[in-house]
Amino acid sequence: QVQLVESGGGLVQAGGSLKLACAASGRTFSNYAMGWFRQAPGKEREFVARIKYSGRSTDYADSVKGRFTISRDNAKNTVYLQMNSLKPEDTAVYYCATARRALEWPPVEFGFWGQGTQVTVSS
Repeated sequence: QVQLVESGGGLVQAGGSLKLACAASGRTFSNYAMGWFRQAPGKEREFVARIKYSGRSTDYADSVKGRFTISRDNAKNTVYLQMNSLKPEDTAVYYCATARRALEWPPVEFGFWGQGTQVTVSS
């Protein structure tokens, strides 16, 4: 059974930084692309970033490009999201997700999701 557990959320002032982590279990972590998504109140969930199973390729939403960095440590079965220069509009629940299919890039579908971690950026 695949499990994803996010951590690292919290309250931060605009311009500050946070680093989210997502610990995965239940299958061979290094075979699957990973992604981060977010959902703000009253809005649909949106893509933030994704990383290839090898860690050698990444993609970002335009809204976070240059400020956020996704990375992974396959030895620790963990994916990270370093968030710098945070803005109030980054306030959301952040979810990590894993691709449904192994060794697929870019992933067609994210099949498993974590429970989310709240990020609040005050102005």
